[in-house]
Amino acid sequence: MREVDEAVRQDEVSTFAKKYGWPLGIAFVVAIAGYGGFLLWQNQTESARAERSEELVLAMDELDASNLGIADLELSELSQGDDGAAAAAAMLRAGIAIEQERTAEAVELFDQVANNSELPPEMRDIAAIRSVSVQYDELDPQAVIDRIGPLAQADNPYFGSAGELVAHAYLAQGKPEQAGPLLVSLAQNEDVPQSIRGRTRQLAGALGFDAIEDVDAALTEITGQEPADAPEGASVELVE
Repeated sequence: MREVDEAVRQDEVSTFAKKYGWPLGIAFVVAIAGYGGFLLWQNQTESARAERSEELVLAMDELDASNLGIADLELSELSQGDDGAAAAAAMLRAGIAIEQERTAEAVELFDQVANNSELPPEMRDIAAIRSVSVQYDELDPQAVIDRIGPLAQADNPYFGSAGELVAHAYLAQGKPEQAGPLLVSLAQNEDVPQSIRGRTRQLAGALGFDAIEDVDAALTEITGQEPADAPEGASVELVE
């Protein structure tokens, strides 16, 4: 019985091998080739990314040396694509265009980044804010609000920059009742840069909105001294 059983098993294996051996062998070879191709592609992608990063650093060195023409030429090639290096190159080129008073080109480059859905939202958002700030005087206030208004939220990392522009757009529309609370929120938000907080606090006060929660802290920020050591009359100056 054992011999018969063993013969049956050998026959089953032989039949299976004859029936499925070649397809399985081909599938195995294809799988190995596919995995090898993936590793090769991954290696080439990483090498290309490293090479682009090195080129970006070299272009930035030219910028530091004030060689704007050379830097712009090198960045022009890098700015073609959808990766982070291309976006950074486009942003740097926009900065060069602003420096050389080529505003329209700067706006085009910022918009190129802002409208690229392949890029991270944070990079697209800062590009949109920079685009609006560069052409702010030529834009209709409502266009400013429509474009970066959604970024003027306290939980947004660019709340300070976007919020200040939106507040000024509201004022340009003659809507201090909407600008005031936004300015107060900016002035009281500790995540907003101090320079923006100072400006928005003063503007909110001029509009009749109290943006000071802690007078002692505000005095310390303005005078650079603790309230006990602050110069006489500092509190009166602050109220004014």
